[in-house]
Amino acid sequence: MHIDVRGEAKDLSQETLSIRRDIHAHPELGFQEFRTAQIVEDRLNALGLRVRRCATTGVIGVLEGGKSGKTVMLRSDMDALPITEENDLPFCSQNPGVMHACGHDCHVAIQLSVAKILAAHRDQLPGTVVFLFQPNEEVAGAPQMIQDGALTDPRPDAIFCMHVWSPIPIGRIGMVSGQDCASSYYFKVTLHGKGTHGCLPEKGISPIEGGRHVLDAICSMQTMEYSTLDEPTLITVGSIHSGDYMNNIPDTLTMEGSIRCLHNREKEVHERFCQIVKAVAAAYRCGCDVELTCGNNMLVNDPELTNIAHEVAAEIIGANNITDEGVREMGGDDLAEFFREGIPGCYYLVGMGNPVKGSTASHHSRDFRVDEDVLDIGVELQTRVVLRYLGAQ
Repeated sequence: MHIDVRGEAKDLSQETLSIRRDIHAHPELGFQEFRTAQIVEDRLNALGLRVRRCATTGVIGVLEGGKSGKTVMLRSDMDALPITEENDLPFCSQNPGVMHACGHDCHVAIQLSVAKILAAHRDQLPGTVVFLFQPNEEVAGAPQMIQDGALTDPRPDAIFCMHVWSPIPIGRIGMVSGQDCASSYYFKVTLHGKGTHGCLPEKGISPIEGGRHVLDAICSMQTMEYSTLDEPTLITVGSIHSGDYMNNIPDTLTMEGSIRCLHNREKEVHERFCQIVKAVAAAYRCGCDVELTCGNNMLVNDPELTNIAHEVAAEIIGANNITDEGVREMGGDDLAEFFREGIPGCYYLVGMGNPVKGSTASHHSRDFRVDEDVLDIGVELQTRVVLRYLGAQ
């Protein structure tokens, strides 16, 4: 089966670009991607795919090839972020306070073009391709899709996913085998003291005093109990709230943050965290409640699928332009939840950093921009990965 993937991706360049800019101008938050989902659904239906909704704004399109074979899934996230865009682009966000500041608009456009290329050759395609468009990646929408049957009818044998990435220069691709993205659990610690007037501290129990020692203990736990090489662990406190009047000692303090682990001992880390926080709170006479919520589990790439993606990437951009530096990260992606369902997968980063085009700002920033040359690279890469996995090229 021969397809001039690069040529067909080039022929679709303007269409891919147009879709990306349209979605960028109309960003939608997680589980509110109604307009985006309708665009995706309409385009997949027009290609003759078997299309269904999943988890309300999720869309799944199934392309059945003319020959029997394996089933492969491509996943694209669709949601934007609650950020006000600060760019002077003609297609800036038209939704105040909402912005595609991570590149998910690119992912949707790329995946739609991949679907169009493969649909044009369905009679020759040996197998089935599932195009999954996921809502709410930023706040873990994958579990809802799984609960709603995203991995059935048909169940994929493998999953591939790409992410445009500003820290990696345009023309380069980052990928690693094995542990890739950290697990992320969110905590809420509530210290219970006893309120009193500020001039009579001995009559009360200060949760603020207890809280500052809890914060010190958390920092010490992270730096002194885990190897930065073998057990990367990151505990970040992002919110502390207590009191409503300067002259009173309050009753309670809340502390919220995240625990990220790029190793398999996360349960032990969670148990130790709870133990330390409660013990220190008790030492300062405070009651203590700890809530832990899973944001996403650790993402682990399958070695064989990573080899396939590496081979294809090397053919497209050259082996010397594939890097593993800075790929493993303490950030997370809920793609991991699909992998945990027993389906092997591979997640890789497609570089788009370009100082000349201003596309080096960090993801989730107000001035985030994309070097749109990454779109054609992404289309070719994803299309050829599918074909290689199915044994078509």
